[in-house]
Amino acid sequence: MILKSLSLLNYKNFDSKSFVFNDKINCIVGNNGIGKTNVLDAIYHLSFGKSYFNPIASQNIKHDEAFFVINGDYEKDDKVEKIAISLKRGQKKVIKRNGKVYDKFSEHIGFLPLVIISPADRDLIIEGSDTRRKFIDSVISQSDKNYLNQLISYNKTLAQRNALLKYFALNHTFNADTLDVYNEQLNNFGAQIYEKRKHFLETFIPIFKSRYEAISNGKELVNLVYSSQLEENDLQTLLKTALSKDRALQYTSVGIHKDDLNFNIEEHPIKKFGSQGQQKSFLIALKLAQFDFLKNLSGVNPILLLDDIFDKLDEQRVSQIIKLVDDENFGQLFISDTHADRTEKAVKQVHQSYEIFKL
Repeated sequence: MILKSLSLLNYKNFDSKSFVFNDKINCIVGNNGIGKTNVLDAIYHLSFGKSYFNPIASQNIKHDEAFFVINGDYEKDDKVEKIAISLKRGQKKVIKRNGKVYDKFSEHIGFLPLVIISPADRDLIIEGSDTRRKFIDSVISQSDKNYLNQLISYNKTLAQRNALLKYFALNHTFNADTLDVYNEQLNNFGAQIYEKRKHFLETFIPIFKSRYEAISNGKELVNLVYSSQLEENDLQTLLKTALSKDRALQYTSVGIHKDDLNFNIEEHPIKKFGSQGQQKSFLIALKLAQFDFLKNLSGVNPILLLDDIFDKLDEQRVSQIIKLVDDENFGQLFISDTHADRTEKAVKQVHQSYEIFKL
């Protein structure tokens, strides 16, 4: 799968900009604030229907403009695929494939597999469990449509149960039968999601460890540890046990929406005990493992975006990463950097064709 061309209209800081890309390596270089990351984000947008960096859709429209449009022409399975995303202020975002509007965004997820590695990934380490759950869900959803639907259904049911708990508190009333309906639905969806997350991580963790070993030359031992309340009991039992607490809090305190993924180095939390370089290597290994996992399932090389890859990494680790992508197992690569010379020196180590775009 190759992104052949990209055009932007009123997207972030761009009035109008077009690119024709190399099938292998594309370097977007320029000073800070000029829009390098915005180009990568537009490519991400075409795969996921949303920005990686700004979840508020309207803020991706250029200041004082009424809309944005992103167009991407892909070559996939020997066919041309035209993807267009547009948003007008005050209206819903529209995603089209070959001129036809998707009924649901979820139908598009996984069609254009993509992995991004960015300094913003550090949120996976420093932020709360919600960020790490989203990572797990994003990887599984790209390869399992049913999982995404189960997740949507679980979150919808969870919101309804929380609304009911608030209603009970405000009106000084309680109806166990109504609550049981939501409990049963949450248990059903939650059990399936838990099993799929567990199964995914059984496959994913060895891939991740192998990638980290390659980046670090085997200097440190790392691990991912899945933490879920469903390890102890089924969700139906947990919900009944937590009923008094949930009524007092007016929200659901147990379930798969509390799952976490612990990031460890030498059996300690990397957040506290890992250097900046180790943390960066950890995150890159995580994303390269995501690449491997998606490729193994889909048989398609995901597009790989490396945003500011040189940030907080010594030259040896950067060299290791460049060598990792120096084979046919990787497809199309996009790199952003502030230094054109540094980028060109790095990509020359890779025996692939490349193009440098100076913004």
